[in-house]
Amino acid sequence: MSVVESLLEARAAFERREWVAAYEGLSAMSPAELTGQDFANLATAAALTGRRNDCIQALQRAYQLLHKSGDVLAAVRCACSLAQVLTKAGETAVAGGWIARASRLLDDLGGDVAERGYVQLLVMFRHIFAGEFPQAAVCASAVTDYGKRFSDPDLLAMGLCSQGRMAMYEGRVQEGIALLDEAMVGISTGEVSPLFAGRVYCTMIEGCQEVSDYGRVIEWTMALTRWCDDQPGLVVFTGQCAVHRGQIMRIRGAYREALREYAGAVDRYIAAGTEDAVGLAMAEKGEVLRILGKYKEAEQAYSAATAYGHDPQPGLALVWLACGQTRAAAAAVRRILEEAQNPVHRSRVLPASIEVLLAVGDMDAASAASAELDRIATAFGCTALLASANYAGGQVLLAKGEAGDATPRFRSAAHDWALLGCQYESARCAVALGRGLSTLGDTESAAVQWVQARGIFRDLGATPAQREVDDLLVPSVPAGLTTREVEVLRLVAAGNSNADIATALFLSEKTVARHTSNIFGKIGVNTRTAAAKFAFEHRLA
Repeated sequence: MSVVESLLEARAAFERREWVAAYEGLSAMSPAELTGQDFANLATAAALTGRRNDCIQALQRAYQLLHKSGDVLAAVRCACSLAQVLTKAGETAVAGGWIARASRLLDDLGGDVAERGYVQLLVMFRHIFAGEFPQAAVCASAVTDYGKRFSDPDLLAMGLCSQGRMAMYEGRVQEGIALLDEAMVGISTGEVSPLFAGRVYCTMIEGCQEVSDYGRVIEWTMALTRWCDDQPGLVVFTGQCAVHRGQIMRIRGAYREALREYAGAVDRYIAAGTEDAVGLAMAEKGEVLRILGKYKEAEQAYSAATAYGHDPQPGLALVWLACGQTRAAAAAVRRILEEAQNPVHRSRVLPASIEVLLAVGDMDAASAASAELDRIATAFGCTALLASANYAGGQVLLAKGEAGDATPRFRSAAHDWALLGCQYESARCAVALGRGLSTLGDTESAAVQWVQARGIFRDLGATPAQREVDDLLVPSVPAGLTTREVEVLRLVAAGNSNADIATALFLSEKTVARHTSNIFGKIGVNTRTAAAKFAFEHRLA
C-alpha cells in the first residue's frame, strides 16, 4: 500500500470511529505527511484509546501546523483541547498558559466567534474545580449561548449539561433535569463529537445519580453502554460506564455482578490514565461489601477510595456503626453535615446520617435532619429520594414512640422502592414497618413483614440484615427453638439434606443431625415433611 493510500485508509478509519486503527494508521505515518488536521485527529484517537501523552504531543504539533498555516481558529481549538487534557493530568499551570494563548489569539483576531465559547468552557471548569458554582453557572450560560448562536453542537451540549448541573446544585432540580434532557438531544442524533459526547453522557448520568433519579440513570447508562460498544478500541469513558452499570446492579441487588463491574472499571481507569477516578469505583465497592456484611473488606475498599481522593463517607460511618464504633460514626456524619452545603450534596448524606444519629440517641439532630430531607425530597420530586425521606422520617417517628404516624411512611417508602426494583431497600422498609406494627400490638402482621423481608435478604446475600430479622422473629418462635435451630429448620423446610445444611452453615453433618433431632423433639414431629409444615405454619420459612 502506498503512502497516500495508507493515509487515506487511516483517515477513513477515523471517520468510521475505529479508534485503534485510526491511531495506528496516523501514528505510523511520517510527520511530514500529516496535516494539522491529521494531527488533531491523531490526538482525538489517542485520547479515546487512553494514550494521554501521545494526545498531548499530537495536539502540540497540530497547533503549530495550524497556526503556521494561518488557520487561527483551528489552532485556538487545539490550544483549548490541550488546556483541558493538561488540566485533567494535573498540569494546571501549563494548562493556564494555553488558555491565555488561546485568549490572546482571539483578541488579536477580533470579532465574536464560536471559539470564544471553548475558552469560556475552560474558565467554567476552573470555577467548578475551585467550588465557585455561581461563577461557573454564568460561564455555562455563556457556553450555551455560543453553541446556539454559532450552531456548534459540542458547545450547546456541554453548555446545557453544565447549566443543568448548576441548576441542580442551586436546588432547581426539575429545571436542571430538563436542561440535561435537552443536552442529550444532540447526543442521540449523533451531532456531538465523541470526546464531548462521552463527557456529556457521564456528566448527565452523574447528575441524575446525585438526585436519585434512577429511571434516567438506568436509561442513559444503557445508552452509554451501546455508545461505547459501537466504537472499537474505545478506552476512555468505559471505566465510568462500568461504574454506572455497577451502580444499577447494586440498586437492583445484583451484588456479585456489581463487584465485577467495579473491578473492571478500575482496570479501565488505569488503562485510560485516569487513576484519580478509581476512588469512586472503590467507594461503590465498599457500599456493596457493607450490605453483604463483609465489613473488613468494605473498610479496605473505603480506605482505597480515600487514597485516591474520594471521601468514603457516609458509607464508612455505617460500617463503623455496624462494628460498634458509634463515636467515630457520629463524629463522621456530623462533620459531613457541616461540610455539605448545596441541596444535592446534602441529599446524598442525610439518609445515612439520620441512621447514625438515631443509633447514638441524638434525637434532636436526627429530627432536624429528617425534616430537612423531607423538604429537599419534596423539592426534587425524585421517587427514590422521596422513599428515603419517608423511611428516615418513619424511623424518627418510631424512635419517638409515634408508631401510628410512622407506619404509613414505611408503607409509602416500601411501595416506591418496590416500583423502582430496589429489593434491599424495600425489604428494609418492611422490617421497619414490622417494628411499627409490633409496637402497636399487631404482632401477626409484623411477623408477615419480617418473614417476607428475611426471604429477600437471604436471596440477596445481605447477611447482617437477615440476622436482624432473625433476631426479631426468634422471640415469637414456639417450642423454645434456638436461633441455630431456626436456621437449620428453615433449610430443612427448603428441601436441603443434612449434608447441604452442613455446607451452608459450616457445620459437621453430625452436628446438623443433632440439631435436627432436637428440633423434631421440640416441635413434636417425626419427619422432615412435618417439620417443613411446622416451619411454614409458624412463618419460619
